[in-house]
This record gives sequence, structure tokens and C-alpha cells, in this order.
Amino acid sequence: MPFFPSLDAEDKVPHAFAKFNIGIDRPMIDLHQILMRGDESPFSIAQRELLAAFVSGTNACKYCTGAHTATAMEFGVEEALISNLIDDVDTADVDENMKPIFKYLKKLTLTPTKMVQSDTDDVFNAGWSERALYDAIIISCTWSFMNRFVEGLGLSVIPEQFGMEGKMLHAGYDTIYEHFELK
Repeated sequence: MPFFPSLDAEDKVPHAFAKFNIGIDRPMIDLHQILMRGDESPFSIAQRELLAAFVSGTNACKYCTGAHTATAMEFGVEEALISNLIDDVDTADVDENMKPIFKYLKKLTLTPTKMVQSDTDDVFNAGWSERALYDAIIISCTWSFMNRFVEGLGLSVIPEQFGMEGKMLHAGYDTIYEHFELK
């Protein structure tokens, strides 16, 4: 149940954006669209959604983990992969070159002040470019922000809606404009 009396139990992020409508909604959605669907990223859309679900799971945000797991599944990611990554990156069935990215994001999410050069070097030694690491960091920052936004509002976790959310986000973050009145 949301902590805000003006939000209904089934309200989602776009409902909160529309309710308060202070002007951050469109820039936030545009950020998500560019970051998660832009053509320039070294990561596939499926990988980006997997990164978002992983960061959310690392933050223990059930709402965002569920929504982005469902979205990643729409792009062919196996559901169990996300929980396996959260449990143990080393044993998860993911491409070896992705493991340093996940380890980097886990450390950045849980202990950001403990990041060191060797964390970055591990990513580069796995063959990733600076642009790839930059994108991964922005995804981590964006979902850490969204996790705190959702948790701060007290938005309800409704697992039966994750599939619908995954289908909507599969079509693009900018499809949210079609469903909500935003500035």
C-alpha cells in the first residue's frame, strides 16, 4: 500500500509522476528511453534490461526487479538468470565477459565508496570499452534512483502485473506517454 494517501494501491511510477506532475516525469522517461533503447550502446536491449533488473535485485527492490525481470524476459532473458546473478555472479550462466560488469555494478550499488581502479580494469580486461562501462554505470545510477523512488513512495508490489509491465516496456519507455497525462 503506498505511503501517500493520494496514491491507490495499484498505482505505479507513471501514476506518481502524473499525480505530482512537477516537470521531472518527461525528462526521466526520456532518460530511460535513451538509455535503455538507444542505438549507440554496446549492450543489447536484453542486456540493458538484465542490468536494470540486477541492480534492482541487488537493492532488494521487488517492484523494479519484477518489472525489469518481466521486461528482460520479453527480450529472451531467462527468468532464473536474474536471481542466479544476484545470488552469485561467478556461478551464474552468463557470458564470461559480462561477469566483471555485474561484479562492478554490485560493488557500485552496495559499496560505492570502495570502488578502485582494479574494478574498472577487470571490465576493460574482459574486452569492454569505456562507453560500455559508462552505460553500465548510468544504468546502475538510474535504477538505484528509481529503486529509492519506488520504495520511498511505498508503491505496492503486485506480481500479477509484472507481465503487463514487461510487455508495455518492451514496446519502449516512451509508450508511457500514451497512457498517462504528463507535462
